[in-house]
Amino acid sequence: MGRAAIIAGSGTLPRLVAAALEAPVYVTLDGASAPEGATHVSARIEKLGRLFKDLRAQGVTEVTFAGAMVRPKINPVLLDRHALRLAMSLGKGDDALLREVLALFAEQGFTVRGAAELCPDLTLPSGTHWGHAPSPEETADTDRAQAVLDALSPLDVGQGAVCAGGQMLGIETVQGTDALLRFVAQTPERLRRAKGVFVKAPKRGQDLRVDMPTIGPETVAAAIAAGLGGIVIPGGAVIVIERDRVRHQIEEAGMFLSAQ
Repeated sequence: MGRAAIIAGSGTLPRLVAAALEAPVYVTLDGASAPEGATHVSARIEKLGRLFKDLRAQGVTEVTFAGAMVRPKINPVLLDRHALRLAMSLGKGDDALLREVLALFAEQGFTVRGAAELCPDLTLPSGTHWGHAPSPEETADTDRAQAVLDALSPLDVGQGAVCAGGQMLGIETVQGTDALLRFVAQTPERLRRAKGVFVKAPKRGQDLRVDMPTIGPETVAAAIAAGLGGIVIPGGAVIVIERDRVRHQIEEAGMFLSAQ
């Protein structure tokens, strides 16, 4: 059986996954360091062919993507043929770009596995509930926010939305969850009918192997600062970083978190 490689983005998730694997290969695209015990491969997005060779040399057969990924700045002069193909997809939506990444690794003989597949405890099972029971109004806000996300899924827009008293206060776009919650926090009280609910969920048909939504203590802190009453996620489809700390935050703030 071959080794697993972690294509590491930002945040704590890559190191959590590395800690759960035996002798992983830790790949960074920004020159960051690797955790102790992991073989480190520093790569450039323009030189994917070299990365594929380095992974094979380390006996890698499986690859997982972990952590926040941003669209890379590419030096066109350095592009090899693999990276050129990827660069041609940069003008597409996130889902289309990720499908191209998956295809490239698969064609090179690597199996792509999701971080939650390697570490099942990263997600919450359906039926998990922390904090107070949501009110009928909060349940209605949850349903409306989810309906908006469902409607936007074909447009490849975002993974989060906030509804309060039947009003949409914000929809996640390319700026991400933190920006969305900061925007909601700035909403004047006169425009708010209720505390509101933040729904975080993958887009319909989204490949969770490379783009599973994630929340953690910083997300909860931002939701608290935005004055929200609860957070709702689908069971098994959103990574929860530092779940014990998240539960403590939720209960201490008088909020709720539900995995449905």
